[in-house]
Amino acid sequence: MIKALTITALPYSPDPLGVFACLRGRPGAVLLDSGRPVANGRFDIISSDPLATLEVSSAGNASLLSNQLGVTPHIDNDAFALQQWLLDQLEFPNIISELPFLGGLIGYWGYDLGRESLSVVSLQAKAVSLPQARLGLYDWCITLDHVTQQAWLIATPERREQVKDWLGQTPVQPSAFALNSPFKAELSYQQYVSRFDAVQRYIRAGDCYQINLAQRFYADYQGDEWQAYQQLREATPTPYSGFMAWGDKALLSLSPERFIQCHNGEVETRPIKGTRPRGVTPKEDQALAEELMSSRKDRAENVMIVDLLRNDLGRVCQPGSIRVPQLCRLESYPNVHHLVSVVQGKLADNYTPLSLLEAAFPGGSITGAPKIRAMQIIDELEPCQRSVYCGSLGYVDVRGSMDTSIAIRTMVAEAGRLHVWGGGGLVADSQADEEYTETLDKIRHLIGALE
Repeated sequence: MIKALTITALPYSPDPLGVFACLRGRPGAVLLDSGRPVANGRFDIISSDPLATLEVSSAGNASLLSNQLGVTPHIDNDAFALQQWLLDQLEFPNIISELPFLGGLIGYWGYDLGRESLSVVSLQAKAVSLPQARLGLYDWCITLDHVTQQAWLIATPERREQVKDWLGQTPVQPSAFALNSPFKAELSYQQYVSRFDAVQRYIRAGDCYQINLAQRFYADYQGDEWQAYQQLREATPTPYSGFMAWGDKALLSLSPERFIQCHNGEVETRPIKGTRPRGVTPKEDQALAEELMSSRKDRAENVMIVDLLRNDLGRVCQPGSIRVPQLCRLESYPNVHHLVSVVQGKLADNYTPLSLLEAAFPGGSITGAPKIRAMQIIDELEPCQRSVYCGSLGYVDVRGSMDTSIAIRTMVAEAGRLHVWGGGGLVADSQADEEYTETLDKIRHLIGALE
């Protein structure tokens, strides 16, 4: 499907929420939000009305919804092959542009999609019935560039006029959002400690070196999830955020963590391991940051995952190209301090960004090491499947670029109930009470913003 593109300047705004508000009632509306002006992200990407929507149900069964392409794929239940087929249907003339997205896939890949692809069978119930992945094929977008302070509409001439009409309409006012009850923990403290002790037994037995153990919280609500997202964003803006809603379901992600970026064949992942809460006073805050930076346990936890990701990227990157230019650097967010590393590589010529995503999915920072055994233990100990949590949200551009997050600090809404998970990596010298508190520290600002 060859289409001519136009790139049209729009009035710039430092805040994408007003632009998205005009479009959020459209089918397939999606916002990839860099958290500006507070966070350090550069681009916001907004779109709607995809040419086709791909959903992957349990057992990896993939199906196309609202297919307007005029052709039907002959691919049986191979989710990543079907995604690549969708990208291949979208052909644009060669346009020289540094903008990150000119058309392609936007959506999410849930943690359980990775479990299926690695043949890690789950015996746990589903807390929500969201598909394992939901991705739209988009042939237009609005991009806000917060470095150059410019805004662009990338679209065919026909789409351009449609979008301008949509932008001129009065935004739908969100209905008031309110929780009907406080958030409840799925696990008691004692139940968490019992699972923590099980992880320690597995580590001592040599099954694993690290396990990312999470717990789920939930609350019933009424009103508009978009208003809830705005409240969450105000409380804790982060550079890899996003919002999408359909039917009685919504995804509200305030992630600080990049999973994989691929641009011109250059690959980067930014694992987070090591966390402390922010202090009440500047002195306390500095002390907590210094404690994290000097912690041998947190540094070891981070380095374990760096090694895992070096191995994952090495499966599809050119031999000898893997490097670690940043190891355990402090990054601070409104609610927590983190240790963040950077792993980079060069994608081998015979692989695509989607094959890179499949090879490394789900991210090692939210499984543990070794990955498959860690995922088996996670499924044994966590009382429900993770759904979107610890999956990824992002885009794959038709030119071969990709950027995805790790879907932590992420709320999933379905049928009037919100779900949020908090987790952390457990190693041999972890302490149960500290790790339990860390799971709360990571989501305290999110829950507080809504309660």
